[in-house]
Amino acid sequence: MKGRTLLAALLTVIATAVAAEKQTVCTVTVNSPDERDVLRRHLPDDRYEFVELVERGRADWLQSSCRRGVTCDVLVVSGHFAGTEFYSSKPDIRETLPIDALERASCSGTCPGLFSQLKEVYLFGCDTLNPSPIRQQTPELALSLVREGASPEEAERQARALAARNGESALEHMRRLFPGVPVIYGFSSKAPYGRYAGPILDRHLATQGLGEFGTGRVNEGLRRLFAPASMVVTEGQREGDENADYRAEACRYYDTGIAADRKLREIHATMTRSMAEARLHLDRVEKFMAELPDAERSDPAYLAELFALAADGPLRARYLRLARDTADPAVRVRLVALARTLGWLDAAGERGELVAMVRDLVARKAAGFGEVELICSLNKDRALDAELPRLAGVAMTSRGAEAAMACLGSREGRSRIVSALASRDESDVQIAQAYLRHQPIDDVEELRAVALRVARMDGSGAQVRALETLARHHIRDREVLDEFARLSSRTRSAAVKRAVEEVFLRGG
Repeated sequence: MKGRTLLAALLTVIATAVAAEKQTVCTVTVNSPDERDVLRRHLPDDRYEFVELVERGRADWLQSSCRRGVTCDVLVVSGHFAGTEFYSSKPDIRETLPIDALERASCSGTCPGLFSQLKEVYLFGCDTLNPSPIRQQTPELALSLVREGASPEEAERQARALAARNGESALEHMRRLFPGVPVIYGFSSKAPYGRYAGPILDRHLATQGLGEFGTGRVNEGLRRLFAPASMVVTEGQREGDENADYRAEACRYYDTGIAADRKLREIHATMTRSMAEARLHLDRVEKFMAELPDAERSDPAYLAELFALAADGPLRARYLRLARDTADPAVRVRLVALARTLGWLDAAGERGELVAMVRDLVARKAAGFGEVELICSLNKDRALDAELPRLAGVAMTSRGAEAAMACLGSREGRSRIVSALASRDESDVQIAQAYLRHQPIDDVEELRAVALRVARMDGSGAQVRALETLARHHIRDREVLDEFARLSSRTRSAAVKRAVEEVFLRGG
């Protein structure tokens, strides 16, 4: 009897030890399941348990895994990577893995267990460990530092250091997201599609066995196998690494354990310390302000901090100077919008800053296709039309200037840019195309006149682009359609024929 009891106890100890050694392989499959399925086939059930973290049809699936108490030993992520999220190319798969969600899981105390025991991470996606910085040093960084008292030489040095610290590459970002993880596999440029990576991994495991899988040691055979496809291996960030303190600085935006008023107070401190540094934090500050829950937004402590920030006149002046020094109009618009959110501009002030941006672009002759798209989109509600008198006397010396002024309601600018649709210069037509995408021709006679001029163009790329623009106007004018039919019969350009066909298809 004692022997049986002893044997039962021994078996229990062995079973417990085996269970304790069993590893959890967490998979995040937002595109192809090839890599996951290969690993399932080769990893024995008695040593590895697979947990798919993605729950189809559920947006909060990562938080759900946290609540279920899942703890991962190995993480395998399969999906296309676009810098801000892992996603699928399949239209029926809507689930994604946003990097913001990983930030919250990594930084917040609300999900302490999910990635706390990771030994290995496999990132099957393009550029997941690309070493190129995402944010580059910009001229306004050094200019801002000069305005704050640094010499040009010192400003240039500080700007480079700030850009290096804040301009995280995908490689450094992943190292920060998975601190202390011994082995992280990923790709420095293009990664093989799952339908190719799966069979490669399958053959490797079939011939070489598990090797170092799940041990936290680099599998040299696997690295060599995928090296021609740009696979690289790194480790998670550790204390003492260069810029390791930046993790705490970045985490404060995502840590749900930090109150909103404290976060805003630290944003205020960062801006006060260095406007150049604040510029590099723009993405995170925008997201924090945009995603703040209503309950926290109305909290008295948060409102007190917001009032203190809005009342900081010297900081407001420095911030608006930074915005006006910013050459990239899209970034300048974002800085102006944030100034409105922080209480430094009212609606009229915001409109004034936007008009000043247009004036600067026109003066520099820097309004091209992209800038026209931006300006017209800013005035989609026609609110900026009332600000047009502020631009009185501005010379329309380029197509971009004509289109920019037209976006703000200038009749002269509109007349010129509509005529430019029939220009032989394709860049002129492209700018007209950008404008007309936002402000199409609604006058029948005006549309007929320009369409007949387009029909008489010479079969160039400019004519193709002009026809594509006209197709969006759903032309039903018989005179114009007859002329386009004649154009199709006489042209030798296959591209022009296709563009004319599109006009007829959309017009019908």
